[in-house]
Amino acid sequence: MTARLTRRLLLGGAVALASAGAAMAQDRRMTAYKTPWCGCCDGWVAHMRAAGWTVEVVEREDLSPIRARYGVPDRYAGCHTAVVGAYAIEGHVPAADVERLLRDRPAAVALAAPGMPAGSPGMEAAGRQPYVTLLVNRAGEATVFGRHNGA
Repeated sequence: MTARLTRRLLLGGAVALASAGAAMAQDRRMTAYKTPWCGCCDGWVAHMRAAGWTVEVVEREDLSPIRARYGVPDRYAGCHTAVVGAYAIEGHVPAADVERLLRDRPAAVALAAPGMPAGSPGMEAAGRQPYVTLLVNRAGEATVFGRHNGA
């Protein structure tokens, strides 16, 4: 009887792990909205794909409506907006920060790397400077989520 119970527990654990793995695979899909003329956005998309993300790219001439739809104030704008799950990813946010966001699931609407920080993913050719990623809450307030030295 104990052997049967042990097998059931092991089988149940394996099923739970497989389900968790499937959920993680689904979390690695995102949609990135960018303008047609932005090349550094393509560099960021390449960074995300190299980190194992599946990225659908949608080109729009104006990203303000996308940011507004996902609750990202214009003061945190980058040159592209990605959406993964319930979160917006604004600008050149590193893949590791996106992964941490999805793992921790804080009460927030977005991660942002405002502007186009030199040395951030997709902006390596611009040099290197320290920059931060910001966690943006529903009220539009931000706190530092990650600190980076650039490339």
